[in-house]
Amino acid sequence: MSISITRENFDQWMLPVYAPAPFIPVRGEGSRLWDQQGKEYIDFAGGIAVNALGHAHPMLCKALSEQAAKFWHTGNGYTNEPVLKLAKRLLDATFADRAFFCNSGAEANEAALKLARKYAHDTAGPQKSGIVAFKNAFHGRTLFTVSAGGQPAYSQDFAPLPPEIRHAVYNDLASARELINDDTCAVIVEPIQGEGGVLPATTAFLQGLRELCDRHHALLIFDEVQTGVGRTGELYAYMHYGVTPDVLTTAKALGGGFPIGAMLTTETFGHVMNVGTHGTTYGGNPLAGAVAGAVLDIVNTRETLDGVKQRHQWLTEQLTALNNRYHLFSEIRGLGLLIGCQLATEHTGSAKQIAQLAATEGAMVLIAGANVVRFAPALNISEEEIRTGLARFARACEKFIAGSSS
Repeated sequence: MSISITRENFDQWMLPVYAPAPFIPVRGEGSRLWDQQGKEYIDFAGGIAVNALGHAHPMLCKALSEQAAKFWHTGNGYTNEPVLKLAKRLLDATFADRAFFCNSGAEANEAALKLARKYAHDTAGPQKSGIVAFKNAFHGRTLFTVSAGGQPAYSQDFAPLPPEIRHAVYNDLASARELINDDTCAVIVEPIQGEGGVLPATTAFLQGLRELCDRHHALLIFDEVQTGVGRTGELYAYMHYGVTPDVLTTAKALGGGFPIGAMLTTETFGHVMNVGTHGTTYGGNPLAGAVAGAVLDIVNTRETLDGVKQRHQWLTEQLTALNNRYHLFSEIRGLGLLIGCQLATEHTGSAKQIAQLAATEGAMVLIAGANVVRFAPALNISEEEIRTGLARFARACEKFIAGSSS
């Protein structure tokens, strides 16, 4: 049966938990997308930091199609070669000794929090169950992870929430010190708060959390779902800081658009998750393993990682020049290709409007709350695509300024 699809069908058929753009993308190549009407967009959104290598990258398409022609799925009663190769690649490239694969960042964080409680339960007893997270964090949408995320707007409608989760102020070590004690089993933190406004942690803050966790025998969990897989110019952001976590979660860019997540940890902590303690039907399937392996082939190279730093410079220099004309932003911040533009006070609450105007001009951008315009493009976006996309974004900014002053 052939049916004609329009944007209005979303409002008719789908659970209204999203408010998608008025256009429907149908084809992509690199950092360009085209909608049903053939209009072209430069993609600075990257599927929310997912499309690490843009759209329809030939090496990822090849890895997927070759594995699809072999077999797709067996369930966790069997293992497979692609996921074992992927595990070895990740362990060799990081601090970790053990990997667990799932389908999303939320699932990876769920596994990390369960691991922390299981380890504390086994080694210290049930009283050691406290979790310290941070205000304005985002760790996923499961009940456990949305409770750890310090944004009540995402959790308050689903009470009662899992207990013994408390929230300190991000980048405020004194605030964290007040909450972390001998009953704390884990501290979970984003090296850069993504949804919370693209706020990088300070080195002193992360070092202080490491010391507090060591002192109180708590696991330090780095949520690198958004910052991982080359996004910051290193394979994982912890490598910038010289602070090694006990557990790291990764997803988004790991599959370059194919759903996969992972939790990485050491032998010391991983051994408590014995047979039956956790699992997932689809996690670590051969399709995801093959695609993620191809992503790492490209991303985990000095050429790609250094290229991210070069692209950061191109983007921030051009955004700064744009801001010198329009005076929209009070700050442009971030690492690598995760960049947040904080709106000036007089434009508070306008990030969504600016993003919508950008789309009408043919540039896709993200927001991080009501006051931050976020850029998370493909790690291999070209200089020409950056220049073209920012010219379109500049036209949107000009229209916004004209509209707000009229």
